[in-house]
Amino acid sequence: MKWLAALLTLLAAPAFAPGFDHSHKAWDALVKKHVVLVAGGNASQLRYAEFAKDRAALKAYLGALSGVSATQFAAWTREQRMAFLVNAYNAFTVELILANYPVKSIKDIGSDLFNNRWKKKFFRLLGEDSYLDRIEHEILRKPGSYDEPRVHFALNCASIGCPMLREEAFVAERLEAQLEQQAVRFLSDRSRNRVGAQGRLEVSKIFDWFKEDWSSGYQGIASREKYFAKYAQLLSDNPEQQKALAEAKAPLAFLDYDWTLNDARE
Repeated sequence: MKWLAALLTLLAAPAFAPGFDHSHKAWDALVKKHVVLVAGGNASQLRYAEFAKDRAALKAYLGALSGVSATQFAAWTREQRMAFLVNAYNAFTVELILANYPVKSIKDIGSDLFNNRWKKKFFRLLGEDSYLDRIEHEILRKPGSYDEPRVHFALNCASIGCPMLREEAFVAERLEAQLEQQAVRFLSDRSRNRVGAQGRLEVSKIFDWFKEDWSSGYQGIASREKYFAKYAQLLSDNPEQQKALAEAKAPLAFLDYDWTLNDARE
């Protein structure tokens, strides 16, 4: 009867729960299908109307994200955690837009004082009722956690002024290369970062709003000016301007942020 006891033990055991898919295959398929590259590949738009037809697939992916416990998350590598958080932020942002579509801007959802779209608790993550600002500011940007300013080039706020929504999922094994490519793409987009009149370096408001992320010594970055110096050839074609940038001598100015929805309408 030993076989019977073994069988009963097996039947009584909890069903095997597969681990989380760190390839983010479901999200990867969705963005590859609906993201449209523009500006020579340095920016993107999203086909929201078409994406809405795949909302069931999006919700299934969001459900998988919500099913990850804080204990599971803590056991992952730094790169796995970062990829998870960035993809989660971007996917839940798309869900927020689709739940209110059509809209002209994410800022049309709720208000700044009441029902703020970035503080609206509309999903579960890591065992808590969560909101977009929790992912970005309370987890990813928390000092000592990741200390990675390039995360700003990976998070997409569904706006034209924001760094592009990547046309593939972020994954742990390629995270460094993906973050650097996002930085290069954003800084190569002269509509959002450029040398303007009187040699001023006119850059996105992101570098103003989150100044401390480029001045806290993260990743060896001492200041915004020294960070831009690394990318002088992306920001200008003029040798004199490139020299000023490389020497971190170009004065900074910040461009207005375009909150228009990054909607690709065909």
